[in-house]
Amino acid sequence: MKWDLAVIALSVLAVIAVSRRLSGTPVTAQMVFLAVGVIVGSQVLGAVETPATGGPVRALAEATLTLVLFADASRIDLRALRREYSVPVRLLGVGLPLTIVLGALTASALFGEFTPAEAVILAILLAPTDAALGQAVVSDPRLPLRVRQGLNVESGLNDGICVPLLYIAIAAADVESTLTSGHGAVTVAAEEIGYGLLAGVAAGVLTGAIVLIAGRRELISPVWRQVAPVAGAALAYGIASGLGGSGFIAAFTAGLCFGWLLRGDTAEIGRFNEELGDLLNGVTFVVFGAVLLGPALGHLSWQIGLYALVSLTLVRMLPVAVALLGTHSRARTVALLGWFGPRGLASIVFALIVVQEANLPQGTTIVLTAYVTVGISTFAHGISASPLVGRYARWLAAHPKQQLSDTEVAPAAPIRARGQARHA
Repeated sequence: MKWDLAVIALSVLAVIAVSRRLSGTPVTAQMVFLAVGVIVGSQVLGAVETPATGGPVRALAEATLTLVLFADASRIDLRALRREYSVPVRLLGVGLPLTIVLGALTASALFGEFTPAEAVILAILLAPTDAALGQAVVSDPRLPLRVRQGLNVESGLNDGICVPLLYIAIAAADVESTLTSGHGAVTVAAEEIGYGLLAGVAAGVLTGAIVLIAGRRELISPVWRQVAPVAGAALAYGIASGLGGSGFIAAFTAGLCFGWLLRGDTAEIGRFNEELGDLLNGVTFVVFGAVLLGPALGHLSWQIGLYALVSLTLVRMLPVAVALLGTHSRARTVALLGWFGPRGLASIVFALIVVQEANLPQGTTIVLTAYVTVGISTFAHGISASPLVGRYARWLAAHPKQQLSDTEVAPAAPIRARGQARHA
């Protein structure tokens, strides 16, 4: 392990050296980070030897997800969301539960040794989406506002929604799980959600109030002002953890409150938080490729590979199609929303929770399947994002507005995706 940090730092510097060349190409930074991680990992060069079940890997992934959730939430325009809530509500209220149900049924069919609870756990691991792997979609102004905002809000909220569901499923599958601590599954879920929301509101309001009140009195230096969102995200996670709640629900809720108090003007103050999140995201994907995905590829079976492909296609796209019934959206729009459900950071974190805190008979197969699915998703969604968005935008422009649904003709407005913060 003595060379791990140096190798990871060199990997990040290598990507930095070509980052401008990657912009506008089908090759994303996450793809490069992941590929480099697999190469420097134990299965190829053996330069990174951090144990997969060690605390540092999970701590890195959780810290990254906390910052990302706070940043994603702080960018959401709650006023616009109240006007254009139809697509996010459908994706979260109908699409997400159906995705979990269909994913569990598929797991039961392919992995005959799974118990029903284990099948549900795998489905929950792969239910959250990651908008960072498809930034070309949520940030392209040629696409309708409702399409972009629907995907952006969905990816921000489904992480937190799935946290208590994961705990309930683990409690049902493994009575010895350290997640339950002797409490019933319902109690665990209630504590995770309740304390998470409480911690998030407290941290978000406090952070926003400090920025507003101290800022008006010119008590905050410009440098330290940008540290405030990072501290707010950490505070939310820390309070929730101390109370026994979900740190991820807390981080997202804190970001919502923070953005609401600042009236959505978080571009400048959130710059450091987003850049730090991007850096940690890159490091996470290097480590993921080196110590999780690389070894998993050596145990690849046809069931794991098939489930990964079905999870990224049928299990995601069919529920989205059902969720959009009644919106009169054209097939291309439904397909676009269905396809761009990449699996990324949240699935990695959830898998590490299962590895460290659950004792499941088929736990190894569950996490290996999650790792392989994230790996395939990173490349499949990264490569396809720009070309498919371009084709969809050209198709949209060629059709008169009266032939399109409300979802497809919503006025374009800029949605600032992760990493696009700018100085005011």
